[in-house]
Formats: sequence, structure tokens, C-alpha cells
Amino acid sequence: QVQLVESGGGLVQPGGSLRLSCAASGIIESLVSMGWWRRAPGKQLELVARISNFGTINYGDSVKGRFTISKARAKNVYLQMDNLNVEDTAVYYCAVMTASDAHWGQGTQVTVSS
Repeated sequence: QVQLVESGGGLVQPGGSLRLSCAASGIIESLVSMGWWRRAPGKQLELVARISNFGTINYGDSVKGRFTISKARAKNVYLQMDNLNVEDTAVYYCAVMTASDAHWGQGTQVTVSS
């Protein structure tokens, strides 16, 4: 069974930076992508960034140029978030998508506030 453990959330001032980490354990078969999604208060779940098994990267429009996704050792994915603004406040979820399933972490809170 795939398990995802996220870390790195917290409180940061506008303009600041945070780095989120996600470590996957278990056997991942037919991997499609690893990435990050977020849900802000009162809003729908939205894609932040994802990286495919072939290395293709997609970013949500609102984070392009500010966030960077990276992957290491096949089962670790990171999200470097720079120039954060209050609209980035949300619970961030790590997600692993396979050909047959979707696996989600428990979420980590990111709060951007002065």
C-alpha cells in the first residue's frame, strides 16, 4: 500500500519562501505522476504542480514562475515555493497518480500572513 508523508508547511510572511517535501513508501506500480494539489478555504481542489513519470512538468497558472517542483530517488517529490502571497494560503496535498489509482497524503497547512 502506498503511503505519502508530507512536511514543510507553516506560517510565512508575504514574499517569503517555504519548501514542501513528500516521501512515498510502498510499491508504486504504473506511475503516471507525482505532484502537489491544494485546497484553499471555500475553494475547490486545484493543481499546483506535477511531474510525470517521463519528467514532464505542469504548473497551475497562479504559481508559474514562483513555485518549482522537483523529484528525487523516484519516491520523493518537493515543492519550492517562493514569493508567497496570501492567496497561496491552503492545505497542500501530495498526490501520486498511477494508471489505476490515486494516492493522497494527509495534507500540510501553508499560511501566508503578515
